Formats: sequence, structure tokens, C-alpha cells
Amino acid sequence: MRDSDIRRAVKAWLTVKHAHDVDTCVVEEMNVWSGSARIDIAVVNGSLNGYELKSNRDTLDRLPRQLALYGRVFDYLFLVVGIRHAEKAQNLLPDWWGIEIAVESDTGIQLVPRRAPSQNPSLDPYLIAELLSKEEAIGVLQAFGLDKGWKSKKIRFVHERLANELSLDELRKQVRSVLKARPRNLKACQCERE
Repeated sequence: MRDSDIRRAVKAWLTVKHAHDVDTCVVEEMNVWSGSARIDIAVVNGSLNGYELKSNRDTLDRLPRQLALYGRVFDYLFLVVGIRHAEKAQNLLPDWWGIEIAVESDTGIQLVPRRAPSQNPSLDPYLIAELLSKEEAIGVLQAFGLDKGWKSKKIRFVHERLANELSLDELRKQVRSVLKARPRNLKACQCERE
């Protein structure tokens, strides 16, 4: 079982799960932390959900770093893991991460729930704001009348302003809205429903 096999199974599962939800966008390889990391699959709707995939052929060497990065940005996180790594991965993950076990069968890869996720208790507003480009962040500031004098500032200061001026709930809502409006994401959303 390869990563591509698990990815195909997860995408098929998400397509069925969100088939009638016009507010859902599925994005592969979404950048986090200014592109220093990429989560395998993100689902953007009323929350921001991340899916990290680890096949039996993968190692878990990068998982601790990924836990630290993703655990500050996503509302809900899932690890989809091959059976070979299931026990070790479960011991590494915080209790709020969901776990799906990818199992090979005669009909293909099956996803077997191991643990349901709960909401992330430690979101970082700055890192959530950092999901946006400078232009996108300025657009959000502009919508709230907070952009005057900020267009020429460095991007990190724009992200800080966004994180400091908006409540966490409003920031999350605005970031999700912008992520869903990106042209490449709209195509991804449409493709997932076809």
C-alpha cells in the first residue's frame, strides 16, 4: 500500500461525505507556516480540517514536527495511517486527533475509524492569519476598515494585525472564506464533486 493508494481512498471517502455540501472545498497539499509544511489534504467548510497520510511504506520520522505545526492551525486533524504504524502513531498523537486506519481489502483500501477527533484546543491566531497571502490579508483588513496605512507593511506585520484585531472566531471565518474563494481551490472543489 502506497501513499497514493491511501490518498485515492481518502479523496473518494471525502467526495461521498461532502457530495451535497456546496460549502465544502477539498484542497490537496495545502501550505502551512508560509509554505514550510504542507498537509496532504485539507477540507475547508464550516471548519478547517486537515488529513495527514502515512502509508505502511512511510516512516513516522516527520510526524512529531507535523503535529506541532498542524496542531496550531487546523480545527480538526486526522491521521490516516497504514496498519503497520497504527499503534506507534496513536501513542504519538494528542488525544484530540482523529485516527483512520487504512486497510487493504479485495475491494481496495478501506478506512477503518480508530478514534474520532475533537476540536483543537490550541489554535494560534497568527498562524491562521498566515494561511493568507499579503493581498488576501489586506483584503480582509479592508473589509473591516483596518487597512489604512498597512498596504506597504511587511507581510508578517499584516498577519499580526489581522490576528490581533479580529476575534479568533471571526479570523477563522474570514480565512476559511478566502481559502474557499481561491481559483485553484474552486476547481478542486468542483473536481471533488464530479
